[in-house]
Amino acid sequence: MPFGTLWLPVVVSTVGVFLASFLVHMVLKYHKADVKQLPNEEGVRDALGKGTLPPGQYMTPYCVDHKQMKEPAIQEKFKKGPVATVTVFPSGSDMGKHMALWVGYCLLASFTAAYIARHTLSAASPPMQIMQITGAVAFVAYGYGNFVDSIWKGQPWSNTVRALIDSLIYAILTSIIFCWLWPKG
Repeated sequence: MPFGTLWLPVVVSTVGVFLASFLVHMVLKYHKADVKQLPNEEGVRDALGKGTLPPGQYMTPYCVDHKQMKEPAIQEKFKKGPVATVTVFPSGSDMGKHMALWVGYCLLASFTAAYIARHTLSAASPPMQIMQITGAVAFVAYGYGNFVDSIWKGQPWSNTVRALIDSLIYAILTSIIFCWLWPKG
């Protein structure tokens, strides 16, 4: 089956997931619990601003290597706390850029689902098989990165659960669109 026959489900599922993500975040609003306001926010903002931090990700306490983590002074900092990862964005709000990057990511996820489906299915594959393959790939693409964030970056597991619910919604939507628009043999 030529890959070109899958561009329609790739593009339609990209748009579908983008619109579903809009509804999830703007209508359902269960992601409001994902972030919390810092106590003494202005004091923390002032302290971070004095460091003139360029955009990036920072950790405190900071260690150059694993050997340094064993030093008593560093161990004491970890015990005393706070232990934090701080992400600094460029100043200003550029929601358009984030939306464009999200559309690009959705396109990549749908393209990957199409690529794997093309190499594992045929035009005569049963609808349930089409949904299983494309849905599984979409679920992994949208969801599994959250496990890494909870394991290594301190993202609360409750955030990961909410993100996995989103991933399931996006995967089901992607699989339905691929099934609907799958080239007939």
